[in-house]
Amino acid sequence: MPAASIRRLTLTNFRSYRAATMSPDAQMVVLTGHNGAGKTNMLEAISLLAPGRGLRRATFEEVAFAEGNGSWAVSAEVEGALGLATLGTGIEPPGAEGAAPQRQCRIDREPVPSAAAFADHLRIVWLTPAMDMLFNGPASERRRFLDRLVLAVDAEHSGRVSALERSLRSRNRLLEDPRPDPHWLDAVEHETAELAVAVAAMRAEAVRRLQAVLATRQSPQPAFPSALIALDGALERLALDTPAVEIEDRYRATLKQNRARDAQAGRTLEGAHLTDLVVLYAPKRIPAADASTGEQKALLIGLVLAHAGLLADMTGTAPILLLDEVVAHLDPVRRTALFAEVAQLAGQVWMTGADPAAFAGLEGQAAVFEVSPGCVERRISRR
Repeated sequence: MPAASIRRLTLTNFRSYRAATMSPDAQMVVLTGHNGAGKTNMLEAISLLAPGRGLRRATFEEVAFAEGNGSWAVSAEVEGALGLATLGTGIEPPGAEGAAPQRQCRIDREPVPSAAAFADHLRIVWLTPAMDMLFNGPASERRRFLDRLVLAVDAEHSGRVSALERSLRSRNRLLEDPRPDPHWLDAVEHETAELAVAVAAMRAEAVRRLQAVLATRQSPQPAFPSALIALDGALERLALDTPAVEIEDRYRATLKQNRARDAQAGRTLEGAHLTDLVVLYAPKRIPAADASTGEQKALLIGLVLAHAGLLADMTGTAPILLLDEVVAHLDPVRRTALFAEVAQLAGQVWMTGADPAAFAGLEGQAAVFEVSPGCVERRISRR
């Protein structure tokens, strides 16, 4: 199976890097260095070559080099689904009039409308320490995780989710008026229903496919136990066996019926914007939130690995996998199992860690880089 990989990565005025270039030449890439050295910054730069706002969901201002002029750029020479290409994104220095900077995206130096175009070349999946509280946190975090999974399959998904949020805000503003214009409300609710059903349908299909992959991962004592996943959302439950037009009509009727209640609440109380991702720890058939911290970590890794495998099957190209500070929290058995699993995925894998010894099992297999503030250098193997 073809695999996406980065051959050369260049950062300019990005986070802690005034200028940095690295040329990995292996399927596995390891970044080591003390905490705060800039390892995650490197992964974040790569994540901006996917649709969305990257693994930290940062603003343009936050990713710019502190001592720079506000501009920044990330460029990568990649081997992807369409062969060799150069992907680039960033912003220009702020204009004299103080206009808000606009993110620019280019493929082979030619402008493209958005980072969604990058998905034609490569897909990127990531796991970060911030995701460790996924199962115990609010539903909004699981919903964001879910939409990230869908976005890796459908590059237009985030646009629909954003449009749905705007449409809901428009409806809420109209309902603030004691006597809202019913024609405007009808129009907004028509749009809201179309967007909500489209979002719900993509979520439902993605979860159905992912659950099928997870079912194949079940074994008596897996290093990364399987999960049982489902969606807690009325629209998503209908989406797999009810025509979209019928669901839209039902939801429009619900919105119209609930106008008074939603006006009093100041928000829309039913819809895809409130959907939750339900995750069970399959070996014990208990909610993931009730599993131990170690079990939750292993479960999350298993989910991400299954999603990477699903992407490879659906697109025909193995994705790039970004694993930030994952191995430090694994025992030796699970660490070895992780290295074996990511090797089977065939796609390029980037891993970070403060302790180089944690990657001893990859000696001779991985390209290892030492990261220090503002600098990244290739480590020469002693073998």
